[in-house]
Amino acid sequence: MVDVQRHSVHTLVFRSLKRTHDTFLMNQGLLPPIDPELERKKKSIKARDTYGDIVNKVKNQPVKAKNPNENLDPPPPGDESFVGAQSTSLVPVNTPAATPSSAVATSSASNTVAMPVKKAPLMLKPQWHPPWKLYRVISGHLGGKLKVSLTGHISSVRGLAFSHRHPYLFSCGEDRQVKCWDLEYNKVIRHYHGHLSAVYSLALHPTIDVLTTAGRDATARIWDMRTKANVHTLTGHTNTVASVISQAAEPQVITGSHDCTIRLWDLAAEGKFIQNLSGHNSIVNCLAINPEGVLVSGADNGTMYMWDFRTG
Repeated sequence: MVDVQRHSVHTLVFRSLKRTHDTFLMNQGLLPPIDPELERKKKSIKARDTYGDIVNKVKNQPVKAKNPNENLDPPPPGDESFVGAQSTSLVPVNTPAATPSSAVATSSASNTVAMPVKKAPLMLKPQWHPPWKLYRVISGHLGGKLKVSLTGHISSVRGLAFSHRHPYLFSCGEDRQVKCWDLEYNKVIRHYHGHLSAVYSLALHPTIDVLTTAGRDATARIWDMRTKANVHTLTGHTNTVASVISQAAEPQVITGSHDCTIRLWDLAAEGKFIQNLSGHNSIVNCLAINPEGVLVSGADNGTMYMWDFRTG
């Protein structure tokens, strides 16, 4: 009886991979030979698929009868006796009569056609005012003493919010973390996990224990502050949600995004989308609302829009 040498599973797998590698290594860099007939057919099919319609239109055009008196050759240099047809080529013409609204403008002297002038993007220029002057010092900075330092985030902190109903501080950051800090004990008591990327903004509901967060994963998430449960996930934006605010009246959640839109959400109807406010042509960075229901949004191009969200 021949003794069989025993090997570990790792050794056997490694030997099998090595045999497979040695078997196919010789043919790894070799490509199959090119068939000229297949290459010709491939180019013919591609040309017919790309230019077939153009070839058919050219074939179906009526043939113009040749005029024996027409001189088809260009005149020699300096020969002014040659009189040809007027030029009908498209050239840009800078005339006072040409306006951006007109698609083409025909000159009275020839058949020259003016190309439309492309309108430059509008960028609002702020009005200059004299520099602000210090009027009064209400409270001077005397180098206040640091009382508490809260550490826990491992990347930039992008949002903070105090709770007016509990001794809690909420924070969010680019490390995808949302934390609840107990200010009586100065430590983290809850983590809210669910965002797939950086969290840029958060807001607390003024009357109920609900936290809203938004971030780079193009979603806004509604959390139960006590149980840490992700109650609703508000989807619909196509880019980073940079700002979120919450209020007691409907709509209870308003989000502003880098996709240049502002969305209103109804928490009473399980996070149902209500309305989309479109008007910005730039990234929406921040939102604010007053008790009278006037919503203000600030964009990346320096504009601020005021909305009546009841009418849009």
